[in-house]
Amino acid sequence: MRSNPLGDRPVRRIERDPEIEVGRDAWWAKIPAVAAVLDHGLNIPAGVTFLVGENGSGKSTLIEALAVAHGLNPEGGSRSVRHSSRVTESPLGEALKVVRTPGRRANGYFLRAETMHGLYTYLENLPGSPDFDLHDRSHGEGFQELLSRKFHGYGFYLMDEPEAPLSFTSTLGLLARLDALRADGAQVVVATHSPLLTALPEATILELGEHGIRRTNWDDLEVVTHWRRFLESPGGYLRGLR
Repeated sequence: MRSNPLGDRPVRRIERDPEIEVGRDAWWAKIPAVAAVLDHGLNIPAGVTFLVGENGSGKSTLIEALAVAHGLNPEGGSRSVRHSSRVTESPLGEALKVVRTPGRRANGYFLRAETMHGLYTYLENLPGSPDFDLHDRSHGEGFQELLSRKFHGYGFYLMDEPEAPLSFTSTLGLLARLDALRADGAQVVVATHSPLLTALPEATILELGEHGIRRTNWDDLEVVTHWRRFLESPGGYLRGLR
């Protein structure tokens, strides 16, 4: 496998489509991280990028919008997948345009932990589907198997909270998989709460919050600080919650 050169990436940036009018009074447009993207766009680095932040900081809103803007199914899958349940995504994806690197065909896939059951059902019902067995596995095993089947080679891949169905050991396996994807020329954006995943060396970490979006280091993440303190003294944290 080869390292991915800095400039060799399927997607260079996302930005607001000037031909689409955006109502800035909508709840999703008021999220500071979303407002920052609408106002200034967002460069997407090569390799692996993590979106980190508290609940409500806009991680899932942005990752879903990236999927829609790139032509992927917002409930998970590739460009050709057409399953849908109850629509909960914001219209942000329709208001964004993707600035791509020309001249090379890129794979693409989106895995969203909360909608995996619907994606499994859709895939197993396709005629001659090779993915008929996903419901026969545990949630975590099915997730890992689908990842190994759909995420490979040069492409733009998205994950929303992929650690949700995984044990500690399985999350380590995902960490190794992300490293291998990066080496194989993939560009991956992951929305996560996991201090384990974000420890991936040389990954880009974007922290979302009231400040909007800022690049940060693993050691400076609030979630890393909180986990360290909790593991040092779980009782102290629990007493503070009473």
